[in-house]
Amino acid sequence: MTAALFDDVFLGGFECSTQRLEDGRRLDLLASTRHRELAGADYARLRALGMTACRDGVPWTVVAGRSGAHDFSSVAPMLRAAEHHGVRVVWDLMHFGWPDDVDPFAGSFPSRFGRYARDFAAFHASELAEPPWVAPINEMSFLAWAGGDVRCLNPFARARGVELKAQLVRATIEAIEAIRLVDPRARFLQPEPIIHILPSPEHPKTWGRVACDELLQYQAWDMLRGDVWPTLGGHPRYLDIVGVNSYPDNQFMLDGTTIPKDDVRYKPLSKMLLDVWARYERPMIVSETGSEGDGRAPWLRYVASQCEKAMQRGCELHGITLYPVLDHPGWLDDRHCPNGLWGYADERGERAVHQPLADEVRRERGRLLGARSEMLASRAVVEGGAAARAAGCPR
Repeated sequence: MTAALFDDVFLGGFECSTQRLEDGRRLDLLASTRHRELAGADYARLRALGMTACRDGVPWTVVAGRSGAHDFSSVAPMLRAAEHHGVRVVWDLMHFGWPDDVDPFAGSFPSRFGRYARDFAAFHASELAEPPWVAPINEMSFLAWAGGDVRCLNPFARARGVELKAQLVRATIEAIEAIRLVDPRARFLQPEPIIHILPSPEHPKTWGRVACDELLQYQAWDMLRGDVWPTLGGHPRYLDIVGVNSYPDNQFMLDGTTIPKDDVRYKPLSKMLLDVWARYERPMIVSETGSEGDGRAPWLRYVASQCEKAMQRGCELHGITLYPVLDHPGWLDDRHCPNGLWGYADERGERAVHQPLADEVRRERGRLLGARSEMLASRAVVEGGAAARAAGCPR
């Protein structure tokens, strides 16, 4: 039987953004949430709720030295704490931020990112016997649009989104190759947002644009796999685990108006997951999902039910990542974002749990684990039959 990627069906996700804001401030969410300081306690909290895996970050901005060397001393305690608590970590190497002397448009950017990835893999091998699990660059499509087209994220460029996306894809390829040279067992997650844009009946001339814009959600994955722009070096070997990020505002009109979940035009998440599965047929996880305030538990209930439906229809979905798993300060205004499973740490390092969300995790786990087991068993039958036919064996 095809093995599950993770023991549990739920993962935690620690916000680790490090981008520069337009006013010059540098974010470091691992510091502002105190997760870097309290990683051991935070991993213990995950395990106490039954979670055995998470997404976390290795901020390039923190580990990069002036000489070009990398100092991973700030990450070492996190690796050791994760191992101690039995938590498998998928490490983000670039979550929207890069060192100040790095130009993401420069021809040297992909190779420099590759060297950073190689150094992390070597450091990981020096600390742990297990292979690294890595998300090289978080949300290439969103970063290319937000930072390369509409100037709401660094590097604050306009009309350079495709150029930036190509750079990010090339950098991802360099990182994967570099890490595999250190440890061929490494696994890679490629997280991208999945969206649905609704055409307006009042503006039929925009329907073609809507269709094109919606297809762009797949472009980074397609580039990575070599389906488009093959001169970037893409190949199926670079698309390992597909991560889909889905939030309550991921469906909208062309003018940006959000379509609420109770709208009859809302596309079921199960259908969106199946669309991605049909396109790539690679192992998948929901790599980010969550809501704020009292909407946290109801949103997870919806996502879990849709994931169960997708698995019942053949989607090889291995898990759901609660993201972020800790409340955090808002990027632009430092407001308290109440979107985590746990809140801010007090003076003793304790975090209050959002009980409705914790209860929902416990309620959904059993049926999701059952649905995953049935899906994986069915996949094993399908793959076994395909292998037998390829070998010319009778059924």
